[in-house]
Amino acid sequence: MTYTSDFLRVLDERGYIHQITDAAALDAAASAGVVTAYVGYDCTAPSLHIGNLVSIMMLRALQQTGHRPIVLMGGGTTKVGDPSGKDDARQLLDDARIEANKASIRRIFERFLSFDGPNAAIMVDNDDWLSGLAYIPFLRDIGRHFSVNRMLTFDSVKLRLDREQPLSFLEFNYMILQAYDFLELSRRAGCVLQMGGSDQWGNIVNGTDLIRRVDAKPAFGLTTPLITTADGAKMGKTANGAIWLHEDALPNWDYWQFWRNTHDADVGKFLKLFTDLPLDEIARLEALEGAEINAAKVALANAATALCRGAEAAAAAAETAAATFAGGAGDDLPGFAVAGPTNILDALIGLGFAASKGEARRLVAGGGARIDGEAVGEDAQAGPGARISAGKKRHGVLTQA
Repeated sequence: MTYTSDFLRVLDERGYIHQITDAAALDAAASAGVVTAYVGYDCTAPSLHIGNLVSIMMLRALQQTGHRPIVLMGGGTTKVGDPSGKDDARQLLDDARIEANKASIRRIFERFLSFDGPNAAIMVDNDDWLSGLAYIPFLRDIGRHFSVNRMLTFDSVKLRLDREQPLSFLEFNYMILQAYDFLELSRRAGCVLQMGGSDQWGNIVNGTDLIRRVDAKPAFGLTTPLITTADGAKMGKTANGAIWLHEDALPNWDYWQFWRNTHDADVGKFLKLFTDLPLDEIARLEALEGAEINAAKVALANAATALCRGAEAAAAAAETAAATFAGGAGDDLPGFAVAGPTNILDALIGLGFAASKGEARRLVAGGGARIDGEAVGEDAQAGPGARISAGKKRHGVLTQA
């Protein structure tokens, strides 16, 4: 489909669109005036991660094309737990932990969205309306619009049941609460669009249907495709854990290096999804071949890190990378303080490159441990100022205790 609105055209050109409930009507609405749209984020951890970044970038594109984004903090729905994509129920958090996570997560959106101006982003919390609901009136007024038969066909429920994993009644209610969120935002803020990942399609459709049935108003849903890497892995899932967006959960250097290590085949896709670089510049970078593709990876790492962590963090990480691979030791590398010469096994553990001496020995035996670029044996010693490497992608510095 060819879109006439800047909003959907940009999303389409950059690869964000998977499904839309009524593409033609949404395109017409976005061409005719300001569209208000939201994405919800539950408060299950102190930081969001790269898996959330696609939806954040969609909110950013929405605002850049003249529309109004709503960030919905899931202070209420976090008390229930979203079953989508999970084999087991989420651990239930107490109110204090939810509040702490909520306060921490809020910081990230200030880097991607503007909360000032004519189409300023707004941030709301669904706990404001969910925790005060009366159960019997809610069932009569809202619950009667939902078919259990249909709910059982949605992936968030069906896949769990197909795997014979238990699904609690508490979790089963999640999709009703998410639909009710959309209804509340429609009434409170004129919101007409909910966006999310492809696993949220059923929940989003429930919301659009509820608004039409209860208030007879238009409502739309838009989902993104599941973002995978060239090797088929889910975006952001690594052997070392999640790629967190907050610097206090993942150092700037590691965040930058994650993007720098992007597979050659993913560079163009990730430049479109996770940076603001113009499409013609992305096409030029995507066309680079051989060793020159590394320049595109650095451009990706710089742009993505600058958006999330700030320009200074991106510049510092790039300088550290240049110093590291030129044989020096950059200031932004992870460090381990030692008083004097230290065994390579202890250095690898201290830098977090190995969890035990057994794991460190295996790394050394495989030729993956280096001191200042030279492969070493397990009896090797290194002192303050030495650069320690574990494989080609992890580097650290021994500092003076």
